[in-house]
Amino acid sequence: MVGIIVQKRRINHRWQEWAWEPVGVLPWADNGVRWRLLTEEPDRIQYHAATLPMHVYRSDTEAYVANLETGAPAIYVGLREGEPGTDEWDFEPSFVTVSPYEVQDRLDSAEEIIERLILPPVLLEWLETFVATHHHDTEFVKRRRDRVDVDLNEDGKGDPRIRQTADVFRAPTVRRPR
Repeated sequence: MVGIIVQKRRINHRWQEWAWEPVGVLPWADNGVRWRLLTEEPDRIQYHAATLPMHVYRSDTEAYVANLETGAPAIYVGLREGEPGTDEWDFEPSFVTVSPYEVQDRLDSAEEIIERLILPPVLLEWLETFVATHHHDTEFVKRRRDRVDVDLNEDGKGDPRIRQTADVFRAPTVRRPR
């Protein structure tokens, strides 16, 4: 379980007064915490917005290795816009992950604010242990092409399941009224 720290920061913008952004994580935070005030300043407010599970999978260790090999391992946090009129908060934490591949897929939608944060040392040690236990390097095997004769010329033949006596590319015949 990872606690998500969200910051509400005043900005100088004509149509928007505040900007919301994830700014930190709390490893092994209490479950059930929702929008607990952490710090409050005139132009900046930080909340422990939620506690979310961070799932890691043995099948995705290649992604975790890629994250660890960057030199600055990261944890990624997403915020999704809240339902209008249902809550006083503009955004809700939606996910937390250490997989850059998952984040790459999520960035295609542009429905979430996603921030790359520094992976805390205690989570870094935990992730390194997980990868050391479950990761197995697999050798790349190039797929061979099927042996298909591509020199066959079948233009004009059409679908072989349909019986035709003439060229399928012929001009349609015009029936003239009598």
